[in-house]
Amino acid sequence: MSDKQALWQRQFPALVADDDPVLAALAEQARLVTLPAGQRVFQPGGRCESYLLVASGSVRVQLLTESGREVVLYHVRAGDSCVLTTSCLLGGDHYPAEGVTETEVQAFLVAGRDFDAALQESGRFRRFVFARLGARLAEIIARIEQLTACSIDSRLAHTLLGLRDAGDRARITHQALAAELGTAREVVSRHLKQFEERGWLELGRGSIRICDAAALARLLQQGGP
Repeated sequence: MSDKQALWQRQFPALVADDDPVLAALAEQARLVTLPAGQRVFQPGGRCESYLLVASGSVRVQLLTESGREVVLYHVRAGDSCVLTTSCLLGGDHYPAEGVTETEVQAFLVAGRDFDAALQESGRFRRFVFARLGARLAEIIARIEQLTACSIDSRLAHTLLGLRDAGDRARITHQALAAELGTAREVVSRHLKQFEERGWLELGRGSIRICDAAALARLLQQGGP
């Protein structure tokens, strides 16, 4: 078994079946690529030509508003497919947003013609595609609800707690946090400073140390300050 086949089987076990030759052919035909951090994977208006399956790393999918503000829609991480790519392939549309690698990424690219053929010929592949599509759409709807219904403080607490590592650090810039929350950098910086003054966190360059996770959790439960 090649390294490529082993990676496919490890990260996408739902697409492995001895009784489904279509899946075996798909794994063979898929192109494995390695992309550096910060590389644009697709852009608004671009033509969608391949089904994207991320094997390692993370891709950030975001919109650029008319005012120039970035708004993060979702992240595609190891074992995930990209809902925009799926939607564009199914509808023959161009990309409405952009995807940018957050880290070095390994990904399988399935050519559009191979995607269409597998969708028609393999029930297992159809279930995989539409299950991932449905799950991601549910996440996006939940994110829209969060952006419209929750306070900035609550959303900020939720994001920081979700990003913290084993050392209680969230390694993210104020600008990236603003994109995650769909607001301006100045707004994020102001609220972070308030959190720091309360002793909940300590601001650094490119990272934030969480000093009182319990306080952030309480704020999240309350939905505001």
